[in-house]
Amino acid sequence: MSDSSKQQQQLKIQKGIRQAEDSLVTWIQDALDDRRSYGKLEESQFRNLVRVADTTDSTEVIKNFLRYQVGRDEKWGRGKDSLAEKIVSDINTQIKDRAKTIADSAKTDEVNSILLELTRRYLGYGARYLTYKLKGENPA
Repeated sequence: MSDSSKQQQQLKIQKGIRQAEDSLVTWIQDALDDRRSYGKLEESQFRNLVRVADTTDSTEVIKNFLRYQVGRDEKWGRGKDSLAEKIVSDINTQIKDRAKTIADSAKTDEVNSILLELTRRYLGYGARYLTYKLKGENPA
């Protein structure tokens, strides 16, 4: 593949990722709006998740970290209805499907790197929204 073709491919990938942002924001906001799915989750705990996502090249590592957090305490919720499992489910279904669509459109096999970028954005938007939920929605 020529440099020009590779560059066009990367532009298509970036465009697809930008076009997915509204969906990513909506999905994480829906998850965080269900307060019954988690306990007294703090911004710092969610930011730790974002840091894990930023320092790995594996969505499996991100999901493993979430499940570890569920095992530690109830702040992420418990069981299949927990916030952690909702996030894992979003990564495994909606976000992965969007990554495949973007990869197909760009005619690339880079599904995992697209999935990782979408997941990182999804979690980043979640950190922002959680701050709003905790401090902006019902300020003390």
